[in-house]
Amino acid sequence: MSVSVPKLAPAFALHVLPHSGADRLARLAARACGAPIAIVAGLENGEARFVAGTGFSPQEREGLLALCGATLETPPRQPLLPARCAPEIAFYRGLPLNREDGTLLGVLAVMDKAARSLGADQEEDLETLAGLAAAQLDAQPQHAARQTEEDAQRLATRLGITLESITEGFYTLDPQWRFSYLNREGARLLGRPPTELLGKSIWKEFPGAINTLFSEKVRAAVAGNYQVEFEALYAPLDKWFEIRAYPFPDGLAIYFRDVSERRKAREQLMLLETSISRLNDIVLIAEAVPSGRPGLRIIFANNAFEQHTGYSLAEALGHSPRLLCGPLTQRGELERIRNAFQKGEPVQAELITYKKNGRHFWMEVDIVPVADDAGVFFTHWVAVGRDITRRKVAESEIKHLAFYDPLTQLPNRQLLMDRLDKALVHNRRHPREGALMFIDLDNFKTLNDTMGHQKGDLLLQQVAKRLAACVRQTDTVARLGGDEFVVMLEDLGQDPREATVKAEIVSGQILAALSEPYSLAGYQHYSTCSIGVTAFNQTLNNIGDLLKQADLAMYQAKMAGRNTVCFFNPAMQAAVTASAALQSDLRRGLREKQFLLYYQPQVGRDGRMTGVEALLRWQHGERGLVQPAEFIPAAEDAGLILPLGQWALETACRQLAAWAQRPETAALSIAVNVSVRQFRHPEFVDLVMAALKETQVSPHKLKLELTESLLAEDMEITITKMARLKKMGVTLSLDDFGMGYSSLSCLKRLPLDQLKIDKSFVEDILRDPNDAAIARTIIGLAQSLGLGVVAEGVETEAQRDFLSRHGCDCYQGYLFCKPLPIDELEAFIKTLRM
Repeated sequence: MSVSVPKLAPAFALHVLPHSGADRLARLAARACGAPIAIVAGLENGEARFVAGTGFSPQEREGLLALCGATLETPPRQPLLPARCAPEIAFYRGLPLNREDGTLLGVLAVMDKAARSLGADQEEDLETLAGLAAAQLDAQPQHAARQTEEDAQRLATRLGITLESITEGFYTLDPQWRFSYLNREGARLLGRPPTELLGKSIWKEFPGAINTLFSEKVRAAVAGNYQVEFEALYAPLDKWFEIRAYPFPDGLAIYFRDVSERRKAREQLMLLETSISRLNDIVLIAEAVPSGRPGLRIIFANNAFEQHTGYSLAEALGHSPRLLCGPLTQRGELERIRNAFQKGEPVQAELITYKKNGRHFWMEVDIVPVADDAGVFFTHWVAVGRDITRRKVAESEIKHLAFYDPLTQLPNRQLLMDRLDKALVHNRRHPREGALMFIDLDNFKTLNDTMGHQKGDLLLQQVAKRLAACVRQTDTVARLGGDEFVVMLEDLGQDPREATVKAEIVSGQILAALSEPYSLAGYQHYSTCSIGVTAFNQTLNNIGDLLKQADLAMYQAKMAGRNTVCFFNPAMQAAVTASAALQSDLRRGLREKQFLLYYQPQVGRDGRMTGVEALLRWQHGERGLVQPAEFIPAAEDAGLILPLGQWALETACRQLAAWAQRPETAALSIAVNVSVRQFRHPEFVDLVMAALKETQVSPHKLKLELTESLLAEDMEITITKMARLKKMGVTLSLDDFGMGYSSLSCLKRLPLDQLKIDKSFVEDILRDPNDAAIARTIIGLAQSLGLGVVAEGVETEAQRDFLSRHGCDCYQGYLFCKPLPIDELEAFIKTLRM
């Protein structure tokens, strides 16, 4: 198909194009390709030289020129994106600019920060403009001497072709304001064919343009010889035009484009924005973060947003909507919203939303996705929210009345049943042990009958608080009615025996807490309770049976004498019974003096015996000799460790007094283990002083072995007590060093005399490099602090030799002697060379 090319004077082309023309060519390239960035670069001394461009800042120019360098290579290529010189550029299309003889002059390139491609028409337009730009570069002053009229004519022809192909209207006026050129788009927009306008005065052909913004601007541009850009309404056609006018020596060139639809859309947008800004509901618009990064950023918020959240528009713009999230915002709901975003689906949610001042409120929000023109990618999200705090408060109050006891504020029977059902369902999926406790106050009716229901209500309220303090936040304390309470313990582990122990501990704490005196409006009242406990796990799924079991166990506790605990589960009951029997035997053992001390010698480097460690043993009437590991924990739980420890201390002091009377044993010391509970007794130091004073024993011969667990808390109190003992002359040793809470910062503050290496390190000292390193470290640490060292559990000569080589000065273990009762120890001493 033949194309009619308008005739343009070469002088027009040469006047329009030099650098101002290159700028226009760059803008034309950007518009033709729909790209925001275009650049014209020349080749000078093998490097890209900036000629003209549009759509970028001065700071970005060097990076864009560097990208153009790839097109100036031989052969030309497209740069690999993203590039370090211009990391934000995601699209690049550049064409080399060549003379007709093939000489490379430069490059014309279009770019975008979003990934895209060019259509066939756009590629053709870009090639046309590249030819025009090549002609322009060839026509620059350094080549002007070689420019021929034929070249100028070719340039004019190319310009004519380009101007006919662009999507903007274009016309030129001579100095008498007559049309000298009009492209097809210009004729279409003006509604007149070129043949009717060429050579005619614009003011006569379009009298409506006189005395308008258009005539004012273009006349001023011609008079001042400067270019202008503006938008103006042409009333006769009822159209808005975007106009750019460029004076040149032979007249005026004008580009114009119909922007009526854009103006209308802008006005509608402003109207919509004004309306949205005045809504009472919060409106938020967010767009997807560019460059493929996940997330959203706020681009619009109305006045209601600022009123409800306290954030101004400036503070919110550019930030993620997570700006409104906080500690209580429901993570599950946020995840549901995120999943809807990924699918491009609308979503509704009720979220706890945070204000700028840190306070929160409930917001009901509807979020709708907005896709791009192709309907493929979701680029924006519109959220409309409203404050529903009052409604949520009302719902919470209604729920509280339905599920909570009004007197104690504890969950009622209905909520307990619901939680119990959920616990059983959860246990079937994830097997865990749990326990249910029925708690009934002993003799509650007597209080109500004698002191009135007001006092009874006060008691029930205090009982509720004490029960809540005995359990974890994840457990449930409920009131069934009257003086009946229920405690549900969840997640007690997978081991039934371990769960039994945990339930026993909690029930013991509840017994102790509820037996403390109550203050009922000036009246001091004492009360106890009976507790029935039953276990539940994945094998038990009948709530009714579970409640009956706990209730039956509670009545068994009542029948057992009240103020006690009864376990329905046979295994649990057996464990409790055994523990109770052991504690009862311990009390009887103390009364009947069934306990005795065994002594294990401690030996120095020279093989001489320096002292002994006193070790508790229980000579049970039926079970025979019982080792400490079997009864010390029960003694701790029953609170019997205090009298037992004091008996051991006094017995050791009496033995020291007896040895002091004999030359061969007068120098021996006795080490006595002290439990944490015994040491923390307020009168412990006074009791030690009293034992020493009563037996007239030299204090330095009494060695107290303290455990590292003392260092876990109340360090200042511990140090003060140790200092008092040290001042008395008592020797202090830290037992099982390295197994617990020791730290160098604590150790340097403790008034110790000795460290004791635990037998677990000594056992494998010759086989395990780690144990050997730990033993050497403890010995070195003790020596640097001026402390003695005792290694326990020494069973072989090789172990002793290793310890001796590294500086250990005292040993204890079966290599020398096992623990012996006093009469056997005395016989052993006689065999030694003291």
